[in-house]
Amino acid sequence: MTARIIDGKAIAAQLRGKVAGEVARLKQAHDLTPGIAVVLVGTNPASEVYVRTKSKAVAEAGMRAIDRKLPETTTEADLLTEVARLNADPAVHGILVQLPLPKQIDSQKVIATIDPAKDVDGFHPVNVGKLASGLPALVPCTPLGCVVLAKTVHPSLAGMDAVVIGRSNIVGKPVAQLLLAENATVTVTHSKTRDLPTVARRADLLVAAIGKPEMVRGDWIKPGATVIDVGINRMPGEGGKWRIVGDVAFGEAQKVAGALTPVPGGVGPMTIACLLLNIVRAVCMQHGLPGPKI
Repeated sequence: MTARIIDGKAIAAQLRGKVAGEVARLKQAHDLTPGIAVVLVGTNPASEVYVRTKSKAVAEAGMRAIDRKLPETTTEADLLTEVARLNADPAVHGILVQLPLPKQIDSQKVIATIDPAKDVDGFHPVNVGKLASGLPALVPCTPLGCVVLAKTVHPSLAGMDAVVIGRSNIVGKPVAQLLLAENATVTVTHSKTRDLPTVARRADLLVAAIGKPEMVRGDWIKPGATVIDVGINRMPGEGGKWRIVGDVAFGEAQKVAGALTPVPGGVGPMTIACLLLNIVRAVCMQHGLPGPKI
């Protein structure tokens, strides 16, 4: 068996095209141009790359990107003031504060200050609670992307045995909640799980989000299972170069799984596409309009 490769780039491109269509509809029908403020504090190189990528994607979708770059020495009080100002700005429909933040700033306090209606990352406690309660909410982008990818293989996830490896607030927990909402039977595993390979092996759908390179081996995977690899890990490669690998041993998994996301080119592109979708959903929620049917 050779697994079907789930092309995250192509699926993300399709989703971004649909989002751009929704943005055009909002402009034409309601004179609304979605706007997102992306706040970057300091000069973390990886964060700067992420912010540029997000801002470019926002512009390509026909939205307005409002970049706020603050110095490394920004105080927590100053950042909270900036967030409050963006909360009050009607032209800003989404607010994204790029993490990590400098050590003098409490990230959780900043997240809790963002208006939940503008929380396009889906991290605010109100949105987390709504997701857990099965209520409409803005949800984290990477978990949403995982579910969209899984549904390209299985249009209905109802009744499937899903195993999530990892219990982070960013991926593991929210992807489990989203899978429950799809009527899957969900097991969340972690570092204290006994006999993790055996638990993983019973999954029809396996989501690996543990943050350890190639931890999930081929013999952890049920033959024919769908595997969503969320991991992005840098490993030494040939000639002193670095290579990017996931949390799944791709070569081994490809011989066992029925469908598999690659790294890179799997979940990563979906995160940006789902951010764009969240911005449109935020605009619709704020103006009492029907959400996009995507």
